[in-house]
Amino acid sequence: MSTMTSALLNPLKLGPYTTRNRIFMSALTRNRSVPTNVPNELNVEYYRQRARSAGLIVTEGVLVAQQGSEWPHAPGIWSREQVEAWRKVTNAVHAEGGLIYAQLWHLGRVAHPEAPEHIASGQPVYAPSAIAARGGKFRHIPGKPDATNVTPTEIDDPKKLIALFKKAATNAKEAGFDGVEYHGANGYLPNQFLNSGANHRTDSYGGSIPNRARFILESLSELIEVWGPGRVGIKLSPGGGYNDVGMPLEETIETFSYLIQEIDKLGIGYITLARYSEAFDPVIDGKRRGTPHDVMATYGPLLKNPKTVVLATSGFTPEEGAQHISNGSAAAIAYGMLWIAHPDLARRIQEGKPLNGQFDMGGMFGHYPPYPHSEDLMKGKQLEQLKEDLKKGYTDYPDAV
Repeated sequence: MSTMTSALLNPLKLGPYTTRNRIFMSALTRNRSVPTNVPNELNVEYYRQRARSAGLIVTEGVLVAQQGSEWPHAPGIWSREQVEAWRKVTNAVHAEGGLIYAQLWHLGRVAHPEAPEHIASGQPVYAPSAIAARGGKFRHIPGKPDATNVTPTEIDDPKKLIALFKKAATNAKEAGFDGVEYHGANGYLPNQFLNSGANHRTDSYGGSIPNRARFILESLSELIEVWGPGRVGIKLSPGGGYNDVGMPLEETIETFSYLIQEIDKLGIGYITLARYSEAFDPVIDGKRRGTPHDVMATYGPLLKNPKTVVLATSGFTPEEGAQHISNGSAAAIAYGMLWIAHPDLARRIQEGKPLNGQFDMGGMFGHYPPYPHSEDLMKGKQLEQLKEDLKKGYTDYPDAV
């Protein structure tokens, strides 16, 4: 163990739990719930491998409704079949002594009405306002390989969408999860309500900062009703950029400062702050959309409630993460891509093993399977062979010797 990373290895009180270390696993959408949206045995093994050393696992984004689909073969938690399938995952994680939270996810305006799952829902693409997000790519939809702007349907009553999150939280509890994380980041539905560029409503969910923050705060209150505050977390990305969200710096700081101080009053288990990253701020119409600023230094000090800890995420090295823990700016670090190629990441750090796993990035999302595997399914490729193919880059990384 290096003294430079030793701070990562201390236990952490997180709501009612004590984690074995502070090396958490961030949500990583991996598109392996074939053939549709139900977790399978391959998903069980993936989480089992990483549960052996992670302090906390946050699942890939779990769709709260079928009309919230974006990626092919992303799992949901709205049906009985999905609940039963997730129970196999949570049982496997618990058998390894791990903790696992479900990240509850709704895409809002960045879903596509021609995606197979969305068509099956029979629902429109819902969003706070009828404003399209620029720059989305839908390679899994035949004939839609390039940027596609879809004008969504403005939801008449946002409480209908809040109810989807509450139902998903109830299902997650039944499936054996240890808690839930509300996905309020990366330009998805909750972030769209918060963002003045995506939300032009004139009712109590739009306009002023308190109104735009209302959807997130009411959603969290519903999750707390199901789980209690200590087993609820939220992820936020104030730097914006991804999925065409972003506000001027002054408005960004004012908006997120208000939201975070209001969340602080709820006493939830944690807030994950994603620091600004160019990788999540694509160039749209010739310029980036995000608002670069020091997220941890700006918002971390606003949290005063001793019940709520701050987690940090977005491209941290082990050494850098340990430094943030040591200086008090974060209680734990949620690593993402490092967990892909290192299923034993925390053990490697603890034992001083090298982080030498290699995966072909191939662009920002090259660590996901190529989208043509969706076409394989439509052409009738044998499902079992497809599952074998999808182990590559998913469950075939070795533990450290």
